[in-house]
This record gives sequence, structure tokens and C-alpha cells, in this order.
Amino acid sequence: MDDVLATVRDWVAGARRRSIVVLTGAGISTDSGIPDFRGPDGVWTRDPAAERASTLDAYLGDPDLRRLAWQRRLVHPAWTAAPNAAHLALVELERRDVLHTLVTQNIDGLHQAAGHDPDRVVEVHGTMRRVTCWSCGATAPMAGALDRVRAGEADPACRDCGGILKSDTILFGQPLVAATVHRADAAARACDLLLAAGTSLAVYPVAGMVPVARRSGARVVIVNGAPTDLDHHADVVLRGPIGELLPAIVGTTAAPLITASEDLPSIDC
Repeated sequence: MDDVLATVRDWVAGARRRSIVVLTGAGISTDSGIPDFRGPDGVWTRDPAAERASTLDAYLGDPDLRRLAWQRRLVHPAWTAAPNAAHLALVELERRDVLHTLVTQNIDGLHQAAGHDPDRVVEVHGTMRRVTCWSCGATAPMAGALDRVRAGEADPACRDCGGILKSDTILFGQPLVAATVHRADAAARACDLLLAAGTSLAVYPVAGMVPVARRSGARVVIVNGAPTDLDHHADVVLRGPIGELLPAIVGTTAAPLITASEDLPSIDC
């Protein structure tokens, strides 16, 4: 099975300029102390009310829920999190100029903190580091709104129009930004290699990048701790700690130990 990992490493090492597209999900940030959503220790697993706060109609219609959401934002682990080895491995792809686009479902901003050019990162679900007004569309850094909460405003309103403020993220029931979706789709069509890491590939339309890339002739590698619904579209599936596997693929650290699996082309670490 070491040969499978070595093959993927060779694909990455031999990539032509700006030919690799990366898709990341919550699993890449767990080593930074940010829990995923539906895993055994996920945010929504431990606190179902937090999932309700991620629904647009509930957030807009329930002032008590918004007040609770603001208190959760104050203590979100992303404010103190640092990029981990997996984030840094992807920065190395950009440094080598083989990274075309990094598409992320994450809202934590750790890819940019790791050193990626923000113009190379597509945040399909938005960012928690900015706040937006639902009424007038005004945006601002999240830090200012959190300062207002610390000063005693339980549910700070927009200072421009008095409207409801929310993090600049996509909630359930809220449409994705069409231009962002188009950019992710175009990247999937243009790449030679699509590397999906830390995502269950259960949320569309972004999960559709995998079959789109495959139909366009790209190789597909899925790196995740658990099986995904789209493993059958991959040339190789690597299962194991993402913080070990991505550096091993990129060549920024020694390869992890591989245990045999009967389910080629996947390997479990």
C-alpha cells in the first residue's frame, strides 16, 4: 500500500504549473482545535441548538437564538486556532506554483492564515471573520461586532440601517453566491488533479466538483478519515489522519505508517 501513497506523491511532484485544485472541508481544521459538525464530537452532535442557529429563517426570526449565537461567536475556537501541518502542506503547493485554486467549505480563515494568497482561496460558505447586514448588505470585520457584544449589546444591529447582523457565512436556507459556485466549478473543469481533503462530500453543489473533475479528465484523490459518498469517483482514496496524509502527499514530512486495506484503490492509515 506504500506504493499507492508514493504514486499520489509522484502525481503531485510532477504536476504542471497551476494544475492542482484542492477542495477542503471541516476535517482539515480539527487538528487546529476546531471541531467538525456531524462527527462524534461535532458541534451539532454535542449541541443540536447550534444547528438550528445555522438555519437562516430561525436566525432571522428568533431574537433569543441570535443572542445565543453571538455568545457562541465570542468563544469560537477559530479566534485562537493556528494552521496545522495539513494547512501548511497546501501552502507548499502554492509556493511551488502548482496550485490552481483552493476551494474550501470552511469559514475559519485558516488557509489564509497559513499563508495562501486570498485571491487563490474560494470560500464557498463564506467567512466568520466578517459580519454582514441582512437588510442593506453592509459588511465589516467581525471583530468590531464582537467588541459591541462584549460591551453589552446582546444582539448588535447594523449601524447603517438598524438591520439584523449575521456572520458573513452561508446558512441553511440561504443561497450560495453564484459567482463563487461558478468559480469552483470552473476550477474543477480546468484541473489535472483534484485533491479533496477533510470533507464528507455530502453538501452540494460543491461536492459536485468531484464528478465534474473526473468527467473532465482529471485524476481525483480523496483524503478523509471516513468513507465519503463519492469515493467511487476517485482514482485513489486515502483514509487516515489528514494532518499526516497531506504532508506525506506533498512531501513536507515523512510518510505515515500504512496498514493494509482490501479496498483498492483506497488505503487506511
